[in-house]
Amino acid sequence: MLAIVAGLVLGSFLNVCIVRLPAHQSVVTPGSHCLHCGKPIRARDNVPVFSWLWLQGKCRDCKEKISLRYPLVELATAALFVACVLHTGASWQTLVDAAAGFLLLGLAVMDWQTMLLPDAFTFPGIGIAFCLRVFAPGVQHRFHVALQVLGDAAIAAAALLTVWALYRLIRRREGLGLGDVKLLAMIAAFFGLATTGFAFFLAVLAAALFAVGLLIFRRAGGSDRIPFGSFLAAAAIAAIFIGKPVIAWYLSSFH
Repeated sequence: MLAIVAGLVLGSFLNVCIVRLPAHQSVVTPGSHCLHCGKPIRARDNVPVFSWLWLQGKCRDCKEKISLRYPLVELATAALFVACVLHTGASWQTLVDAAAGFLLLGLAVMDWQTMLLPDAFTFPGIGIAFCLRVFAPGVQHRFHVALQVLGDAAIAAAALLTVWALYRLIRRREGLGLGDVKLLAMIAAFFGLATTGFAFFLAVLAAALFAVGLLIFRRAGGSDRIPFGSFLAAAAIAAIFIGKPVIAWYLSSFH
């Protein structure tokens, strides 16, 4: 129950971040308000999921529709937190996974909607990963762990930055955004290089399939840009739950 409540509350805050951070706005001020009429949202109208249902998805004042994204993000955050608890129980790893999942879910939605991956999420995410891994209870040789976290983030960023530079050199245009580089560094800081590599493979596969679908079904004049960060963030969330067993299975095939 605690995971559900925390997920709904933090999911509500995540909605604020999704709307404001890509527009370089503060997530603190002003308070929650209708994006159409600007009227402040009353406390009773700001209860996650339930207020949206009670108001039938409309602003109490101007009756404009409130996006379905709001309750979906809140429910998704709650479901993600519950999944983390079921996956690793009441452990420090659950906290690590939940923090990463929160950030990744927000970045996935932001990139899908705006093609932006705000530094206000990726850079603090690296810092959060560093603190959670280095200062985890029972960890010995914290200096060594700190170097490993920073090294994993730097190697992941350097690898994707190399791909970015080569593509730009050959094609004379950008195939990836630098936000993707920072996102991959954040994922590596949380989970290490092996899981990050698995997530990257899943993301490339999913993005390639999506691109093929666009080529087949898109209308003339449609954009050919793909929010790769959304695929990368979603793949990293999947890797939280299936990454280690899949990697172990793959490595066992060489024995």
